[in-house]
Amino acid sequence: MTDRKKELLFQGALLALLVVLFSKILFTDKIIRAPDIINEFYWGVKSLGSLPFWKLFDINLSSAGWDMYINSGFTNEGGGAAGQFLFTQKLIFWLFPSPANVAWYIVFHLFVGAAGTYWFCRTIGCGQIGSLLAGLVFAIAPENASLINAGHVMKIATISITPWAFFFLEKGFRSRRVIFFLSTAFILAVQFFHGHWQVAYYTCLAIGVYGVARSLCIVFADEGGKKEFGRLLALNLTLLVFFLTTVAMSLVPLANWSKETNRGVNSGANVTAAAGQNEAKGGLAREEAMSWSLPPEETAAFIIPGMFGFSRQEAGPNPSNIDAYYWGRMNFTQTVSYMGLLPWLLLPLPLIFRRDRYTWLALSAVVVGILFSMGKYTPFYNLLFDYFPGINRFRVPKMIMFIPVLGLGVLSAIAVDLLLDPATRASRAFKRYMIGVVALPVLLLVLAGVEVTTGNFWVNKFIDIIAQPTRYEPQSEKLVLQRWTNLVNETWIAAGFAAVFAVVFALYQRGKLAAKLLPFVLIGLFLVDTGRVNSKFLFLVDEPHKAVATQSPDIAFLAKQSKEFRTLPLNGDPMPYAAAGIPVMFTSNAVQQRRWQEFLDNFNLASTMPDMLNVRYVVATKEQYEQDKAGLSGKYIPVFTSPGGAMIILENKTVLPKAWLAPVAVQVANTADVLGALQNPQFSPGVIAIVESPPPIPMLGPGAPLPNTGPGQVRVSKYEAEKIDLDAAVTMNSMLVMGEKYYKGWKATVDGKLTEIYPVNHVLRGIYLTPGMHKVEFVFDPTPFKIGKALTLASFAIFALFLGREIWLARRSKGAGA
Repeated sequence: MTDRKKELLFQGALLALLVVLFSKILFTDKIIRAPDIINEFYWGVKSLGSLPFWKLFDINLSSAGWDMYINSGFTNEGGGAAGQFLFTQKLIFWLFPSPANVAWYIVFHLFVGAAGTYWFCRTIGCGQIGSLLAGLVFAIAPENASLINAGHVMKIATISITPWAFFFLEKGFRSRRVIFFLSTAFILAVQFFHGHWQVAYYTCLAIGVYGVARSLCIVFADEGGKKEFGRLLALNLTLLVFFLTTVAMSLVPLANWSKETNRGVNSGANVTAAAGQNEAKGGLAREEAMSWSLPPEETAAFIIPGMFGFSRQEAGPNPSNIDAYYWGRMNFTQTVSYMGLLPWLLLPLPLIFRRDRYTWLALSAVVVGILFSMGKYTPFYNLLFDYFPGINRFRVPKMIMFIPVLGLGVLSAIAVDLLLDPATRASRAFKRYMIGVVALPVLLLVLAGVEVTTGNFWVNKFIDIIAQPTRYEPQSEKLVLQRWTNLVNETWIAAGFAAVFAVVFALYQRGKLAAKLLPFVLIGLFLVDTGRVNSKFLFLVDEPHKAVATQSPDIAFLAKQSKEFRTLPLNGDPMPYAAAGIPVMFTSNAVQQRRWQEFLDNFNLASTMPDMLNVRYVVATKEQYEQDKAGLSGKYIPVFTSPGGAMIILENKTVLPKAWLAPVAVQVANTADVLGALQNPQFSPGVIAIVESPPPIPMLGPGAPLPNTGPGQVRVSKYEAEKIDLDAAVTMNSMLVMGEKYYKGWKATVDGKLTEIYPVNHVLRGIYLTPGMHKVEFVFDPTPFKIGKALTLASFAIFALFLGREIWLARRSKGAGA
């Protein structure tokens, strides 16, 4: 068998193992029970399966994109437009049946990550079987695989690209060829296009550290390395510049978009005292940013996976194989901090027998990544948060744990090669290593014995933590007993696995287990160990609305209504409504525009706030309506009741039209005062416009008499997501107010002349008009997207030229060799 066929065989083995291991979620008509999948992701990709095949490759970059159906209008200025280049995503959702296609997409990317890890290990000189184990560690270590339970589909997809970036960069350092540095930059850009920018940012940090470290190793450790300094500097700068230009289609719009978000430079979340003054640095507040920091005591879960419970309890059905849910110090977790016992047992071998640059780099990935993940519990992360650019824009420091998993995988590959070396097995150092391997199950057994015999003491000592109630289970002795029993049982199980591994290593050391069989036995045990844990995170439920062949009655009613008005579902998830083409007022997003978040935080259903946002319909359950009936009566009238009476649709009788003329302008600079006024049911947005700067034309003030004829009339002649045309007949100086969000990417013209758009009532947009007949156009056309698009497309062309050159050179070389 040729070397190429052997490599393909191992890749095929990786894929086959993943399909078998995740068969439960692949071959089913059910869907993964994860709120992020059921409530959001599933609805975003559901329609792809019904597209014509040729439509999968349709790319439209003419627009930055303004989604009129979610969140009263939403955009990231085209920052996600590059996602159209992800043809594999569209192909998988088209090829496989719904809803299992979500699982196929996840497993495909786990394979992508496993294959990338395999090839990186092969590039640094690891054997095939060790590289296979490394790929499995990256793909099925519960730290990564349990993200399935959290529904973090695009996080998994983004993580899967990381090993390939290291692969191409290492190829570049070995060959000193520019094509591999360009390929690294291209891969990093593709990772960014997958949309999980925090994972992409962490990968860039890791790649940056790796690039600097590898360059220094070459310059100071390799023969003649100092002569390579200039070339390495040029190659690294090429990588940086090409990455920035290739990713520009996403990065430039997002950098502009993020400025006005609740994490942006203008958010004022981070405040530092300087010279007696408070200076807003932007980003997240420290406590919020450091939420989901890994508590130091939970590193014990690297060995005892269920020590602090598994996942979190959800509403509705839950897995029957989870005996205790998470009760540690994080807010909650839907994942588990376990990577399998085998990688930790193998970790000392490279440190003992092969202390080369790759061992130290992989170990650094493990150690630094874990320290980083501890967030607020370490001075290291606090220092980065205060001084390193970008760190304070993200929360969940623990999200970086995919880097330690990759490092453990690489160290495992190196360790397997060392295990199979007869010289290693015969050395004294290996005997000392074996003492440690045998000592682990002994220590775990002692720990289990201590837990059993002194359980009451430890429970009482940590009662404040272990007795914490969940959302669905009150504080009780039963809950405490449940958690402690699970902890003891998990310790026994960990001791059992450690003992089995110790026996296998001992048999190998004594020559009772053949070297050819050892890796397969170890991999088998690793699969059993991680499979037991992963099985707790692969819970399935029925497909949403599967029982209904057509639209639910409430959605069917609302789908017939005008798209100029919005709906506010009070009964839970708004995404099914948005997916049916019904504009909804609010959808949950981790990052919101600052103005919009402030508006939501002060939203009052009984005020005129819903009126000016064109919220015409409110959807409530029968129980909700009966509970709030007194407060809703008068303003909201029932207009539809679903068969059986479970759902009620209320119509807002005071809703404002899509556009209106306000003759009174009141300047209010203080945000709190503006929001306070909006909450007042007596505020009249149809007459008064609250503005933030002096009007450029004379306007009536509060209390001024209004003419009987009013300020005029406005008619919407075209209402589309990114273009709105209006005809205005104005009788007096007025503010034309739209029931649409203010956003700087919009441009307006009056009678063909560009005019300024002003923020009105904190979140709406408006323009000033003088008396007369006017044609008004609003167009969404942000400049950053156009700049980024040009840079990205130019970079694609350059990369295509370099790839073409590589193909030409390879063919010429092959022809010369023949």
